[in-house]
Amino acid sequence: MSSDQDTAPPAPRPGGNLLRHRDFRLLWVGETASKVGTAITTVALPMVAVNVLHAGTFAVAALSAAVWLPWLVLGLPAGAWVDRLPHRRLMIACDLISAALLLSVPAAYALDVLTIQYLLVAAMGIGAVSVFFTTACQVLLPAVVPRDDVPEGNAKLQGSESTAQLVGPSLGGLLAQWFGAVFGLLLDGASFLVSAVCLARMRPTGKPGEEPAEEPGTAPAPPRPRGSSLAQEIATGLRFLFTNPFLRPLTLYTAVANLAAGGFEAIIVLFLLRDVGATPGAVGIMIGVTSAGGLLGALVTTRFARRFGTARGTLISEFVAMPFALLIPLTTHGYGLALFLVGGLVINAGTVVSSILTMGFRQTYCPPELLGRVTSASRFLAFGTLPVGAFLAGIVASSMSTRSAVWISCITLALSGLILLASPLRKCRDFPTETARYVA
Repeated sequence: MSSDQDTAPPAPRPGGNLLRHRDFRLLWVGETASKVGTAITTVALPMVAVNVLHAGTFAVAALSAAVWLPWLVLGLPAGAWVDRLPHRRLMIACDLISAALLLSVPAAYALDVLTIQYLLVAAMGIGAVSVFFTTACQVLLPAVVPRDDVPEGNAKLQGSESTAQLVGPSLGGLLAQWFGAVFGLLLDGASFLVSAVCLARMRPTGKPGEEPAEEPGTAPAPPRPRGSSLAQEIATGLRFLFTNPFLRPLTLYTAVANLAAGGFEAIIVLFLLRDVGATPGAVGIMIGVTSAGGLLGALVTTRFARRFGTARGTLISEFVAMPFALLIPLTTHGYGLALFLVGGLVINAGTVVSSILTMGFRQTYCPPELLGRVTSASRFLAFGTLPVGAFLAGIVASSMSTRSAVWISCITLALSGLILLASPLRKCRDFPTETARYVA
C-alpha cells in the first residue's frame, strides 16, 4: 500500500503494443461493434415505447429498469458460474442470444404483435445475458494480454465504448427520425453477430475451450477447492470484497452513483422529448455529443494517472466532474440545451477516467481464482441499484414531474463522491500494484 508517497509510479509501457496482438484486436473490434449497437438501442428502445407504443412515463422508466434488473437476481451466482466456464465460448453464446432477442422486436412489430410487455421481456432477457457477458469479458482480458498491458487494454476498450456512445445515440436518433425507431434495433442485432464472429476467430492456446494464455511462463490460476458449493464460492467473493479497504468503498460509491444514474437514464429521453421539446434526431445527437467526454477521458487517463496517481486521480476525476450534473435539470429549449451538453460532457469524462483506473486496479489486484466472483459481486451491488433508481425515478416523475425526478437524480450523483472522501483512498496517491493475498 502506498500512502502519500512522493516518488512517481513506474512509467507505463509505450502505447500501441496491443495493436499488434491479434486476439486483443479481435476482442476490441467485436466489443466496439457490439457497443455501437447497444448505444443505438439506449435511444431506440425508449423511442419505440414512446413513439410507437405511446407508453406512459412509468412504463418507459420500467423499460430501463428491466435491462438492469437481472443483476439483482443473477449478479452474485454469475461470477461463480463464469469462473467454472470457458469465458470465450460463454461470451459467444451471449452474443448470439442477444442478437436473437433484439431481432425479435422488429419481427414482432412487422407481425403487429409488439406490445410494451414484449419490450419489457426482451429488455430483461438482454439484461440477463449481459450479466454473464460483462463478467466474462472482465475476466477474459487479463488472460488474453500480458499483465503489464491490462491498463492499456482497458483504456482501449473504454475508449472504443466512449466512441460508440458518441456515434450510437446520434445514429439511433437519426434512424428513429428518418425510418422509425424499430429500424435501429436491426443494426444492434447485427452488431452482436459481428462480436460473436470476432470472438470465434480468436486462437486460444492449450486445451480446447481454454482461454488464450498469458505471457510464456506465467503460472495458471490456482485451482478452486474441490467440493465447494456455489453458495460457498459466492460467500468467498463477497468476503474478499467487503473486507478489503480499497474495494469496499469503491463498490459502495459506485452503487450510490448508479442509483442516481439509473434514475437519470430511465427518464432522460422522455425529459428531452416532452419537457424540453427536442426532436428525436436532436435527442440522439445530444446524447451522442455528451459521450465525447468519455472519449476524452479515455485518451487522457494514462497521463492523468501518471501526473496525479491512480487512487488520487480517481478522487479528483469524481469530485471535479460530478457537480456538473446540477446543470442538466436546468436544460431548456434553444440555447438552454448547452447546459445539458456541458454537464453531460464533463460527467462522462470524469466517469470514464475513474472507471478505467478502478477497473484495471481490480483486474490486477484480485487473486486470479477470485476475479470472476469479485467482479460479479461488485457489479451485483453496483448495477443492482440501477433498476432501483429507474423505478424510483418513474414513481417521482409520475407523481410529481419529470424535471423533479431529474433534479433528485442529479443532486444524488453530485454528492455521491463523499463516500470516497471518507475512505482510506483519500490518503493514497496510488492503488497497490501487487496482487492481494487471500486466505480462506
